[in-house]
Amino acid sequence: MTFTAPETTHYVPKDLPTHIQHFINGEFVGSVSGKTFDVLDPVSNTNYATAAAGQKEDIDLAVAAAREAFVNGPWPKMKPRERARVLNRIADAVEAQEERLAELETFDTGLPITQAKGQALRAAENFRFFADLIVAQFDDAMKVPGSQINYVNRKPIGVAGLITPWNTPFMLESWKLAPALSTGNTVVLKPAEFTPLSASLWAQIFKDAGLPDGVFNLVNGLGEEAGDALVKHPDVPLISFTGETTTGQTIFRNAAANLKGLSMELGGKSPCVVFADADLDAAIDSALFGVFSLNGERCTAGSRILVERAIYDEFCEKYAARAKNIVVGDPHDPKTQVGALVHPEHYEKVASYVEIGKSEGRLLAGGGRPEHLPEGNYIAPTVFADVAPDARIFQEEIFGPVVAITPFENDDEALALANNTKYGLAAYIWTQNLTRAHNFAQNVEAGMVWLNSHNVRDLRTPFGGVKASGLGHEGGYRSIDFYTDQQAVHITLGAVHTPKFGA
Repeated sequence: MTFTAPETTHYVPKDLPTHIQHFINGEFVGSVSGKTFDVLDPVSNTNYATAAAGQKEDIDLAVAAAREAFVNGPWPKMKPRERARVLNRIADAVEAQEERLAELETFDTGLPITQAKGQALRAAENFRFFADLIVAQFDDAMKVPGSQINYVNRKPIGVAGLITPWNTPFMLESWKLAPALSTGNTVVLKPAEFTPLSASLWAQIFKDAGLPDGVFNLVNGLGEEAGDALVKHPDVPLISFTGETTTGQTIFRNAAANLKGLSMELGGKSPCVVFADADLDAAIDSALFGVFSLNGERCTAGSRILVERAIYDEFCEKYAARAKNIVVGDPHDPKTQVGALVHPEHYEKVASYVEIGKSEGRLLAGGGRPEHLPEGNYIAPTVFADVAPDARIFQEEIFGPVVAITPFENDDEALALANNTKYGLAAYIWTQNLTRAHNFAQNVEAGMVWLNSHNVRDLRTPFGGVKASGLGHEGGYRSIDFYTDQQAVHITLGAVHTPKFGA
């Protein structure tokens, strides 16, 4: 079947592929079955390519290649410095292609081009970070003088199954690929079906950097087909997943039969808590960026803003005024701050929450499609005030440019409201009172807390959530822990004193 990209009036990158393939054992291949699925861009909502639709048999081939590369290939046996050189060459290649990567990512996801450029650089930094970390990594040794010595031997585990989301796909793929590869594992990557374009670039980057064949394998496809087969495969001992909570629960169940290692960063409905003594302008800057950057399609979005009653009216007025001024438009325009949502299905979901919100809160800004954008998956930054804690827009993850603002009277009520969802990924706290800030941070149910700060992160820190927001943590040495087995080796020094059973 031949596929012709449709004529469009919006920006389309040059040399756009019309068919996206799998990458297995060093070669681009189609699905065994020949099945494909359509890939669309979120501005025109027209299909620009087809992608190979991976099935169980394609996953089987990818896992077999990864397993062979792990058991008999050179990668797991390389010295850390040798692997680090490859990782740094990968980072060099990503940086060299920053403009192209950002262009493709923007076209495929609808992210504003200025934000997509940042994602490419962060992807490169992830590889540099883990290149440094594995060279500096050392194992523990414990001794009892004259009696025994014990040391820990870290070993790569095997084939890691990596399942990644569509919101910032290339960068989030690097979060998993860099630590998995740096520790000597081989991988099978299943990218999100909405956004397979940038993932296909990894294959040539890795090949040019000298990664041995079979170490990296890529299978495109639907979650319920390719993703499900990867999770259930008996030769894949590790699954790292970033995505929606319900899907995470399904993976949890399907991984149980083989007792797989799981790392899952799931949904969020994170609170942004603004006390009356906060630097109000800084808090508003952060609270706007925290929910409207990346089109609101970010797991750590501070989509519930809790504001102390004394400054509530002032906050709402200033926040709504700023939200109305946010530039919504063509993702490739450098002036754009909010672009197009990733897919018509997701657009319909977010739009339905906007309609629900109109009966659950007081609409201060937005509320639907911008008038100047009659086509594409565009939703204006939408602000609801006076939202009750049992409202759906307070409790449920929307994953779009929609925010709920709720007042509180005191610290205890603020904490109760912050913890009043099933999620627990992130929290943002704005106050000049350091005692309050630290006590609140330690009592809020969130895997990550930012005090008087927007979403900036040190790669050495753990990343993950609690409650329905995740299982386990990655980042820094936590990633090294997840992607390695820690084998304890014990040696007796001197005479062996063992009870003589049966003597």
